[in-house]
Amino acid sequence: MTDNFRTEQEAFWAGAFGNAYIDRNRDAAILASRTTMFSRILSRAGTVGSVVEFGANIGLNMLALRTLLPEAKLSAIEINPEAVKALQSQEGLNVHHGSILDPQVSEPHDLSFTSGVLIHINPDELPRVYDNMYAASGRYIAVSEYYNPAPVAIPYRGHEDRLFKRDFAGDLLDRFPDLALVDYGFMYHRDPNFPADDMTWFLLEKRG
Repeated sequence: MTDNFRTEQEAFWAGAFGNAYIDRNRDAAILASRTTMFSRILSRAGTVGSVVEFGANIGLNMLALRTLLPEAKLSAIEINPEAVKALQSQEGLNVHHGSILDPQVSEPHDLSFTSGVLIHINPDELPRVYDNMYAASGRYIAVSEYYNPAPVAIPYRGHEDRLFKRDFAGDLLDRFPDLALVDYGFMYHRDPNFPADDMTWFLLEKRG
């Protein structure tokens, strides 16, 4: 861990491994899959005019949402400087370079979400991220992550303590009593047209 980051996981993703991840994810098939996933999520929501993504990487989800919600205000938070450069190339995207462990947006958005990000957060720091996601949302919160009913750490590309599965949506529902489950779904790696990485998505709504 370096002095610039709160956790080993943050330093890991902001550095060389995070840069290599960027190269692995420049893929039109991933974009098509993300577009499909968000069309399913948004079909279960009301009007969404603003969205903020926590841990946006190069912005594939932002591109998917720009197709589905062309008039929406889109914002992205990202810690890796190379990924931030890619985000800044997207027209009209509001980019925040920083850690999702810290508050990065000052106004609530209709939807705040993560996709494949909470699984890489140090579990001790998840409450910080949950609080920031909750504060950044005016109505909906979505998580698309690897699900497991109990917390578990999984070796990730030869590294320990870099991938964690758990019931992230359940954590949010327990932490914020005014949240309600709207819907959930699964993106299967054997889908014939839109294969994904066996991600489970959950859509939650503030009803307090």
